[in-house]
Order: sequence, then structure tokens, then C-alpha cells
Amino acid sequence: MVGGEAAAAVEKLVSGVRQAADFAEQFRSYSESEKQWKARMEFILRHLPDYRDPPDGGGRLDQLLSLSMVWANHLFLGCSYNKDLLDKVMEMADGIEVEDLPQFTTRSELMKKHQS
Repeated sequence: MVGGEAAAAVEKLVSGVRQAADFAEQFRSYSESEKQWKARMEFILRHLPDYRDPPDGGGRLDQLLSLSMVWANHLFLGCSYNKDLLDKVMEMADGIEVEDLPQFTTRSELMKKHQS
């Protein structure tokens, strides 16, 4: 009997994860690679419970999607943002592992090399 209850609990958990992933899929950009989307989806799913829109609206989900794009754009495209915003998204993404990230040289780094 206990085994059946455990199996049912696991199935319920798996079903919930599947539903969350299906929900998140609607926010994938057509230009995102599989690697970029998997990373951004992990970011979204990790914080989705904290950013669900309240019944009266409020755009919390839009805020989460924007933060996920800031993080992905910084990571995969080398975009730069306000330090406070970047600190926030990097903290939110702490623990998300992404392999083979591109390496970018900032304009400031290029100018320092050119002046030397």
C-alpha cells in the first residue's frame, strides 16, 4: 500500500513538472537555440512560483520573462545592463549550469588593450 502511495505522489510530481514545462514553452522565442531555451526555461521555472500574476493583474509574469531575457542576452549575446539589474539576474540564476558559453570582450577591455 505504501509503495502505491509513493508511486502516486511521484506521478503527481512528474505531472506538475510536465505542466510547468508545457506552460513555459509558450514563452520560447523562435530565435532561441535549444541550449539557450533550456537555460532560460530553467530560469523561468525556478522563479515562476514567486512571479505568478495576482488575480487583479500586475504583470509579475512579464517581469520574470523580462528578467530571463536580460540574463540570457547577457550570457549568450554579451549584452550589458545596469549593474544592479545584472547583479539581480545573476543572483537569480545562481546554480544554473550552462556549458560552452561564448566569450565576449567588452568595449572597455578593447580600449585598454588599444591604449597600451
